[in-house]
Amino acid sequence: MGELPAWLLRHQVLVEPFEGEGPFGPEYGEQVTESAFVDDKRRLVRDAEGAEVVSETTVYMRLDATCPTGSRVTVNGRVTYAITASRRDGGGLPTPDHLEVALQ
Repeated sequence: MGELPAWLLRHQVLVEPFEGEGPFGPEYGEQVTESAFVDDKRRLVRDAEGAEVVSETTVYMRLDATCPTGSRVTVNGRVTYAITASRRDGGGLPTPDHLEVALQ
């Protein structure tokens, strides 16, 4: 199967990849528009420190998209931040490979 089918990626999200902390706070890379499937559903996820936090939206993008934890993401006009980013790669198995990003 490989990548998520293009017909599923009906939404556009703006991603500013998190690059680290600078002297004046978080620093982000250049804004990139990514095709995605957006699922607005509230769920509990664990952040990088292991704490349970509420995710309001999950975004599914192409596997080669860049959206590390902490990235600033604009979806449906709302600016939010990536809590987790999980690569779902079947390693050649017939699965829909993708990047799953839980947003605040």
